[in-house]
Amino acid sequence: MERPETPDWVRDAVFYQIFPDRFARSLSVPKSGNLESWGSPPTYNGYQGGDLVGVAEHLDYLQELGVNAIYFTPVFQSASNHRYHTHDYEKVDPMLGGDAALRRLIDAAHDRGMRVVLDGVFNHASRGFFQFHDILENGPDSAYVDWFKVSGFPVNAYHLDVAPNYEAWWNLPALPKFNIQNPEVREYLLGVAVKWVEFGIDGWRLDVANEIEDDEFWREFRRRVRRANPEAYIVGEVWTDAQHWLQGDMWDAVMNYHFTRACLAFFARGEVDLPELQRTSLFPIPEPGAPAFAAAIERLHGLYAPEITGSMLNLLGSHDMARFLTLAREDVSALRLATLFQMTYPGAPSIYYGDEIGMKGGHDPANRGAFPWHDHDAWDRDLLHDFQRLTALRRARPSLRRGSFRVLQAEGDVFAHARKLGDEAVLVAFNAGTEPKRIDLAVHDQVADGVELADPWSHQAVRVEDGHVRGLELPPRSGKVLATSLGG
Repeated sequence: MERPETPDWVRDAVFYQIFPDRFARSLSVPKSGNLESWGSPPTYNGYQGGDLVGVAEHLDYLQELGVNAIYFTPVFQSASNHRYHTHDYEKVDPMLGGDAALRRLIDAAHDRGMRVVLDGVFNHASRGFFQFHDILENGPDSAYVDWFKVSGFPVNAYHLDVAPNYEAWWNLPALPKFNIQNPEVREYLLGVAVKWVEFGIDGWRLDVANEIEDDEFWREFRRRVRRANPEAYIVGEVWTDAQHWLQGDMWDAVMNYHFTRACLAFFARGEVDLPELQRTSLFPIPEPGAPAFAAAIERLHGLYAPEITGSMLNLLGSHDMARFLTLAREDVSALRLATLFQMTYPGAPSIYYGDEIGMKGGHDPANRGAFPWHDHDAWDRDLLHDFQRLTALRRARPSLRRGSFRVLQAEGDVFAHARKLGDEAVLVAFNAGTEPKRIDLAVHDQVADGVELADPWSHQAVRVEDGHVRGLELPPRSGKVLATSLGG
């Protein structure tokens, strides 16, 4: 079988996920007067007025953070603040600044070498989607009656005490599910996918993509998207194992929630906000401790072809879960350690907007708060500095983006791994416990005897002797990086 082909740029990417209504609001984009105040407690239905021009105006901040790719939750016209209820797939929401704002953002991002990935909601539309609205108006005489799977008339789309008489996502009447077997529907959705790639986006994140149970649709999706841009990134939302879609003929990767689950268990030591965790598909998490973490990570690392593993979207947070800090009971050290692992593991790291400054929040809508641009007292500056150091480390070290991965040690609360590419090697050791540790770390075949390794920040050096780094000191709740000199 041929090796999967995935976009090479993804290996160099550090993603930043943005929920557009809550990241940044530009004064240049006209808005309705009935908006919630910026930074007020987020609600299910209210808008705070973020837009794409606001993002473009803050690209300096993202570059300083070390971000070079942005994934946006949906941006198309919708009657919801999250925009997963799509009204018009061919128009950027006017509240976000319309098509012109997306054009400005893409051009500004590309000028800086940054990529832009959009969210494709192709499983379902909304009651306001024109073709479904036509069914509401015209019943069985609608020209689009076969675009959805309707079982009776009149269509019951608004009486919440009665189940909808059409297929809907999770039986929610606001989200009628497309009849993907209809050739007109397929052509429409494939045309949407190609249109925005030709407009200039660099890929698609596919919402609940496993629920479109039609492999040939995804194969054709890949063929057409790649014809429009051979380097377009296609990443599905699947919370479980995803080998079925990751054979090289459908998607490039998935949002790596297995990675999230393992990191939460180890770095938070299992001390999590259980009620919040139980509201997500992350529950249950693995047992705490390094052996369980190593087992989970080694299984995950071996689950897919190396080309797929190197393209996975490795996240610690998203709009669909309580923020990592909240799940970890506000233990900032857990987020620091997990981010160090995230930035030194194969695949593309993804930062959920605001995690880098210590934003907190439970399940939707609390996890979708407004970024506090004008309240710097709310920023954890030390945490932000750590994120910047770690993205810079990843950028400086080819082995962290393209090198091999090997677990070196997993005992008690101590875990260590190595990344290696040619003569360059990076060793990373963690002490997730609350007591200091002093270890002799076996480097196996990753570094030869006599080679000097140094901390990239303090520049303190050690030498490999008899296949070990001897007497490595690991303070409580800490991580240590040791690397060969740049260039070998």
